[in-house]
Amino acid sequence: MSQYSPTGFRLMPPAVKNLLIINALLFLGTAITKAKFDFDLTQYLGLYYPESQYFNPYQLFTHLFMHGSLMHIFSNMFALWMFGAAIENVWGTKRFLFFYVFTGLGAASLHLLVSWYRINELHSVITAYQNSPSPQSFTKLVIDYFPEYKPAVAQFIQQWTIHTNDPHFFAETNEFVKNQLEMRINVPTIGASGAVFGILLAFGMLFPNTMIYIYFLFPLKAKYFVILYGLFELYSGYNNQPGDNIAHFAHLGGMLFGFILIKYWQKKQFRN
Repeated sequence: MSQYSPTGFRLMPPAVKNLLIINALLFLGTAITKAKFDFDLTQYLGLYYPESQYFNPYQLFTHLFMHGSLMHIFSNMFALWMFGAAIENVWGTKRFLFFYVFTGLGAASLHLLVSWYRINELHSVITAYQNSPSPQSFTKLVIDYFPEYKPAVAQFIQQWTIHTNDPHFFAETNEFVKNQLEMRINVPTIGASGAVFGILLAFGMLFPNTMIYIYFLFPLKAKYFVILYGLFELYSGYNNQPGDNIAHFAHLGGMLFGFILIKYWQKKQFRN
């Protein structure tokens, strides 16, 4: 994998520059169309779970250019420029752009795979509950899968325990679990984070001893920063805390597919 750049170093190489522009335009366009026409671009360009009525295959690509807040787009685009500019200068525009898209698609694929596993598991648990409903089994279901709702349903469960045979309580809980499942299926994933994490991994592999200043204060070599960040994402994704709306496994997917592609390129160059 050549580290020679015939054009010299550029602070804003073309692929990085155009990616920044596209992301910024879509962010502004989403805000304007939502405010002026009540038309949400995220519903069409965000990535939905395949079981969702809103899913379209092209979303595997378009979700990379959508962002939900100013901080979301700023952090992604700042990282894209900070790490991506150096990599594009080394690899050239075509290879960099291919890597960016490849890792973004890889991130989406791993995210959907993990979502499939979790939603399938939730399907099975809900079916088991529906086959044998009781205040006790509903309590366990809430604690295990919807702990954020535990305080809200405590009084309801207490009343159901008193009126165990009242079918109204099961109907209420059945509606609740169906809504929770539907919500998980119909929540879109947006952002360039998966591809950006691929870029971060590439930076750590190409410039392992470059110092990165965390919060502009604490110096850490790039290779250690990438390893620690990857372990943090793995821990966070495995814990799957309620209310955590970050697609941690998409981040890991970007790093994983980036590592695979770089190793493939290195092996191919060695053979040549």
